[in-house]
Amino acid sequence: MQEKDDSQKIGKAMTWVAWIIGLLLLVWFFQTKLDADWNPNQQPKVAVNTSGQQQVVLERNRYGHYVTAGFINQENALFMLDTGATSVSIPMEIADKYGLERQGSHRVQTANGSVMVYATTIDELSIGNINLYNVRANINPGMTGQEILLGMSALKQLEFSQKGKYLHLTVPGNY
Repeated sequence: MQEKDDSQKIGKAMTWVAWIIGLLLLVWFFQTKLDADWNPNQQPKVAVNTSGQQQVVLERNRYGHYVTAGFINQENALFMLDTGATSVSIPMEIADKYGLERQGSHRVQTANGSVMVYATTIDELSIGNINLYNVRANINPGMTGQEILLGMSALKQLEFSQKGKYLHLTVPGNY
């Protein structure tokens, strides 16, 4: 009788383990799906157009934003394109991780009101095969999260056009 009780306990334990593994796999699957919905450009599509210009094609996410993976000074970065932002805006925690130097403070107007930020310069900003150098940016102590707002201090160096759900970023020929 003791053997039967032990094997029932083992069977119940194995059932629990199977359920836990199954739930973990479901969580992993759906989190991967959510991540892809938020950032469909985890590996941006790169090309060289017919004029020989470097080009990146980004797909709009399901929320209507252009989010993409890239690099700041060879460190992984997550960018959200923001044509309404004058400068690239970096959360302070991320700027500290990148070792970005603070070059004085000034006040800026954001969608959330007026805030004090620190000026900085990004030596190299990369998305796909596009590299920008000496990009003016702000370190924003009030920003949270992992997204860096890719504002016009970077985007003005590019030509961009939108077709359907795709945004084409191109390095101009004279740049």
